[in-house]
Amino acid sequence: MQKEKAKERIILGIDPGTVVLGYGIIREVGNTISLISMGVIKMGHLDDHALKLQRIFKKTSALMQEYNPDCVALESPFYGKNIQVMLKLGRAQGVAMAAALAQDIPIFEYSPRKIKQSVTGNGNATKEQVSAMLKNLLKFEETPQFLDATDGLAIAVCHSFQKNSSTGNGKSYSGWSSFIKDNKDRIR
Repeated sequence: MQKEKAKERIILGIDPGTVVLGYGIIREVGNTISLISMGVIKMGHLDDHALKLQRIFKKTSALMQEYNPDCVALESPFYGKNIQVMLKLGRAQGVAMAAALAQDIPIFEYSPRKIKQSVTGNGNATKEQVSAMLKNLLKFEETPQFLDATDGLAIAVCHSFQKNSSTGNGKSYSGWSSFIKDNKDRIR
């Protein structure tokens, strides 16, 4: 009897931001993951918030077209003391979600604590600890210019580690209608 071929998945992880957005792309074959790419999208040079959102949409859409991910995993916004910063991060996340949903790519969200816990075993790990664990896990040497890149990568790895991701702790949406149905309280 022949062995069944392991299913392959491409996962795009996105760490939303309005100054620097980090992303990581991994290939998952069975229980093995490998690094495809990681990087950042810089927006610090843009003064207009709407232009930053447009850049996020265009660049994340281009990443999705180039790498054709099976799913997109994002860090969910967390409560902070500065409501304006939280609002801007929520918009950045929403634009990245819209880019995926526009291409019918399922999206999943994870809290910062869940991501750190999945990658390092410690929900309070520092960005440096997460980066070091990813270097060991995925066997890469280069140190990303910004830790936002490894944060995006950590989100992709976290999603890979959720073996029953459609029924796990991450939220999944296959299109606008399922997102709206599940988030009626967020729509005015």
